[in-house]
Amino acid sequence: MAKETGRKLIAQNKKARHDYHIEDTFEAGLVLTGTEVKSLRAGRASLVDGFGEIDNGEAWLLQVHIPHYDNGTWTNHETRRKRKMLLHRSEIEKIDQRTQAKGLTLVPLSLYFKDGRAKVEIALARGKKEFDKRHAIAERQAKREVEREMGRRFKGM
Repeated sequence: MAKETGRKLIAQNKKARHDYHIEDTFEAGLVLTGTEVKSLRAGRASLVDGFGEIDNGEAWLLQVHIPHYDNGTWTNHETRRKRKMLLHRSEIEKIDQRTQAKGLTLVPLSLYFKDGRAKVEIALARGKKEFDKRHAIAERQAKREVEREMGRRFKGM
């Protein structure tokens, strides 16, 4: 079988960019079982409720839903089990210091295969307040209207 190359997106957490200010991102490998990998290759996962934590010098990904593999047997995995993230020691220490001192949280942004290996993009993020979310929506709409008007002017309307 030929070795996979490139990046194949499995799941994205679009709501995270709406609910949090993203301060820093990291790429981490995942320790998975066989049926989890098969389920991910089928493109099935949900990052909506997921978060990360540092426990005893190890990075863990919690509440990420990877559904049961359809053709699995009694060896199927738990759908929301605690999964270990593979990061360098310096990255784990940096994340741990920043989450302890500044009150940041660790949020998964996307889950993908990179060169045949399962990876997760995690972010150090600070939660947005309700007025921040409304402000971001208003900015996006204003930008859209400006682009629409510029297009009309260039077309001569």
